[in-house]
Amino acid sequence: MLVIACLYVPIIYKTYLKTEYSDENTEFWLVCEAYKKIKSQRKRISIARKLFMSYIQPQAPKETNMDSPARKPIVRNVQEPTQSCFDGEQRILYMHMERDSYP
Repeated sequence: MLVIACLYVPIIYKTYLKTEYSDENTEFWLVCEAYKKIKSQRKRISIARKLFMSYIQPQAPKETNMDSPARKPIVRNVQEPTQSCFDGEQRILYMHMERDSYP
């Protein structure tokens, strides 16, 4: 029974976040986890730019809850993306989710 309940928690949580207009934070966090597993530098560059345009740049379609000073290092990191170039934003968004969304 616990296994079944655990499978539904992410769906329930994501549905809740949509009602709070903050599901992009969780979506970005999950995409970053997948991004870290990319081995090809060429693919990493391409995906990093897509992530930046979709989630980080001002007025992005799924812009995350991030202030301007926190975005600056990411703008620099996207020029030469590494596996960890989004870690700072992930940490900040995790704290937002933990503090504001999860309770």
